[in-house]
Amino acid sequence: MPTITLEFPASVFSTLQKSPEEFAKEVRVAAAVQWFAEGLLSQSRGAEIAGISRAEFIDECWRRKVPVCQQTAEEMLEDAGSAADTRR
Repeated sequence: MPTITLEFPASVFSTLQKSPEEFAKEVRVAAAVQWFAEGLLSQSRGAEIAGISRAEFIDECWRRKVPVCQQTAEEMLEDAGSAADTRR
């Protein structure tokens, strides 16, 4: 897996009261949730990037008020109609 390095002032860690490791994990989770919210990632891929389970990723989305279902109500109704038509 490729590695990237980001530099932050040391004061960031004391201001946020986080170790560099905690900060790095939080940045990964925040990025994955944002990319998921933009429709760029699936839940599974977001969880993989964040380094957490899918269930934890879903919880994190809820905590950050990001909808975990990326279908609109109209799309869900359309899918339900298609499924009903298939059964007939």
